[in-house]
Amino acid sequence: MPGNGSGGTAVTRSTLRQQIADALRDEVLAGRLSPGQEFTVRQIADQYGVSATPVREALVDLSAQGLLDSDQHRGFKVHEFTVTDYRMMVEARALVVDGVFHHYERSGRREDGGPGPFDVQTLVSVRRRAEEAARAARAGDLDILIGYDLRFWRELSSAVANRYVSDFLHRLRVQAWVFAVPRLRSDPDPSPWLWSGHEKIVDAVTRGDAQGVRDEIVACNTHELAWADRLERRERRGRHGQEHQER
Repeated sequence: MPGNGSGGTAVTRSTLRQQIADALRDEVLAGRLSPGQEFTVRQIADQYGVSATPVREALVDLSAQGLLDSDQHRGFKVHEFTVTDYRMMVEARALVVDGVFHHYERSGRREDGGPGPFDVQTLVSVRRRAEEAARAARAGDLDILIGYDLRFWRELSSAVANRYVSDFLHRLRVQAWVFAVPRLRSDPDPSPWLWSGHEKIVDAVTRGDAQGVRDEIVACNTHELAWADRLERRERRGRHGQEHQER
């Protein structure tokens, strides 16, 4: 049964549907709702002290985002992503981002000398997210890293892509974190697998260096795919060990 993401305070404002969806998404991202964990609309409604209707709507929204699976008779459960799913997320993201930054590169510099579509205020905000995300990654602090990483990429993509592309990329990154969190938390030393190159991307953006931005994003994707390779090797060894025991 999930904990109350609002620290025990009932959700009472008018945007119940979105608040509940956000609270449950945070529970999943934090690993407090684990892959495969099941729950019903009534359980969530009782937990937050609200009616079933906004809860059902929120759970349907999260199902549409690929974070939950629904069953007419058993309720909902957290979706279980595989290593193959994760690899495809990274590859899909890479294909879309490459197109986005081709467009960014063609957009050139603004009349005021700024790099492409980024204004000073946006750059300051993105850099702040980058610094906090990189600091958390180096410290191995997943709880801090996830929030800042998601905000960093959200702001970055929103500045260079239309909202449909930005929403798609954000959804992929949320799904990737849902896959990664339980595995990283079970790793005795996850720090080497937490990418911390956010500031390098902002530096390249500040220079107006579209190729530099693309290179750093490729480095990020390469890092994540190397982690996927490691997971696959570990799972393969685990399967072989189990088969050996069963013989």
